[in-house]
Amino acid sequence: MSWLDPFTFPFLQNAFLIGALVAVPTAILSCFLVLKGWALMGDAVSHAVLPGVVISWLAGIPLVIGAFGAGMVCAVATGFIADNSRVKRDTVMGVIYATMFAIGVILYTTFPSDQHLSHILFGNMLGVGPEDLWLTGGIAVMVTLVLLVKWRDFLLHAFDPVQAQASGLRTGWLHYGLLAILSLTVVATLSSVGMILAIALLITPGATAFLLTRRFGAMMAVSVAICLTAMLGGTYLSVFLDSAPAPTVVLILTAIFLAAFIRRMRQVSGSSGVLE
Repeated sequence: MSWLDPFTFPFLQNAFLIGALVAVPTAILSCFLVLKGWALMGDAVSHAVLPGVVISWLAGIPLVIGAFGAGMVCAVATGFIADNSRVKRDTVMGVIYATMFAIGVILYTTFPSDQHLSHILFGNMLGVGPEDLWLTGGIAVMVTLVLLVKWRDFLLHAFDPVQAQASGLRTGWLHYGLLAILSLTVVATLSSVGMILAIALLITPGATAFLLTRRFGAMMAVSVAICLTAMLGGTYLSVFLDSAPAPTVVLILTAIFLAAFIRRMRQVSGSSGVLE
């Protein structure tokens, strides 16, 4: 197989396209999740959608409806319990997402599906069709536009919710709006990397960009560039490595993060040497 052959197959063309569509909103959202300390929230929502997916299949309704609903239930329940108990938010998230994921696994094994719901868990970039592309593209465009238009409000709310409220911003809308965006973004990743690997897209690009930049605008741009590189590069390399695209993408993201971390450590070490 030549180096250009992967671009000639229709199923690989769809894989490249859905990878690019998913990369932009997940990369931008990851910047907010990293700054807000919501890494575990992204993990929780990505796992919690499983029971919603299975219930949607049983009810004969679109899977994305149940996935979005389950993600919002997880997010809202976490906030309610954390605000009305002494238990810390990260502990509550761990309990809720583990519970919902367990419920989803039980439903999945009790009511076997002929629709291969395992693709929801692990992704199926090489099997996406036109419906997946339209759905993912619609969600990606909507999420990206909202984040780009309101990024200053979300940024202020992430750093200082009290100041955001004093400035006249509707912090409740910003809080639950970001949760809704997170749930929608997770839904958009179901056809590509799947719910288990979605957390890598929601955290690693933003975390890597955080090590490389000092301004939030640059952080978003670098995060998008990193995520696009990993999604397209991982899909391309998987053809020659005979591996699944999604795990290959995650490994590339991890490699970029480690390179950025080493670069940052050398910079800190060099600065310390100068001061001494």
